[in-house]
Amino acid sequence: MSGPQEFDLGGYLREERVHVDRSLRRALDWLRPELPEAVAGAVEQGVLAQGKRLRPICCVTAFRACAEGSGDSVGESADNSVGTAIHDLAVSLELIHAYSLMHDDLPCMDDAPLRRGRPTPHTIWGEGATLVGGAVLIPAAGLHLRQAASAMGLSDAVSREAVRVLARAAGAGGMVGGQGLDLLGEGRALARSELDGLHRLKTGALLTAAFVLGGLAAGAPPYRVEALTRYGEELGLAFQIADDILDATSDSATLGKAPSDTNLGKSTYVGLLGVDEARWEADRRVGDAVTALSQAGIVSPALSALARYVVERDR
Repeated sequence: MSGPQEFDLGGYLREERVHVDRSLRRALDWLRPELPEAVAGAVEQGVLAQGKRLRPICCVTAFRACAEGSGDSVGESADNSVGTAIHDLAVSLELIHAYSLMHDDLPCMDDAPLRRGRPTPHTIWGEGATLVGGAVLIPAAGLHLRQAASAMGLSDAVSREAVRVLARAAGAGGMVGGQGLDLLGEGRALARSELDGLHRLKTGALLTAAFVLGGLAAGAPPYRVEALTRYGEELGLAFQIADDILDATSDSATLGKAPSDTNLGKSTYVGLLGVDEARWEADRRVGDAVTALSQAGIVSPALSALARYVVERDR
């Protein structure tokens, strides 16, 4: 098995995105007949936008790292039934992520006309259809997760726990709670503890859930699930710090989004720490994340490479 420096992360991400996109299309084929045309259009645009697919890929990677005797090789083929099932389970995270971005870009929130360099759903399908479409994705994600867990042969207890993990990460104890804190924090300077708390919920909760769901699906013991939780929490903050650095050092054409958090009057890690110290803090978080895995005996070149990608990406 190759070391982290030799792992072809670019190739891995490209291959995994193909599998994730196939699973997303299956999910939309299942959901679309239930929706009015405008709502379905907004949902399809929001879900199939050109994203990194980071959360489902993290879920699949954690599953492979924890599956007994599999290393990083389980499920690499889209024709493999386990591989297809875990990708189907993992895209429940992307459905939640897509809903959050659809709502985040609405005029009543960030009022963003662009996302990933393309017009946002509300600019094409209207605010009402986008609002309803995002809301539809919330229960759809939970139902899709439960169906995928059943297809994998997971027990009822594990399936219920998986749905609970997703719901908590998406709701008031996670992403929605963090978004609320974010809105309340606009226009004022947040202390470091407030900024960490906000982003542990808004950004970190769903990313952490991705690793936890992968571990649960693989039947990982509790101490390994706890290590994946710690890994995800540290990576979530590193991800947000990297976002803030990119926001401060890149233009909207490179990032593919507008407006910036600074322009919206939000506190950022760069505003609080400066660019250099923010980079140091992101690197420290990544180191702590990888250490949590090694202490639990989780050896995964893919997870190690993903940790570096979080702080080295350019968008």
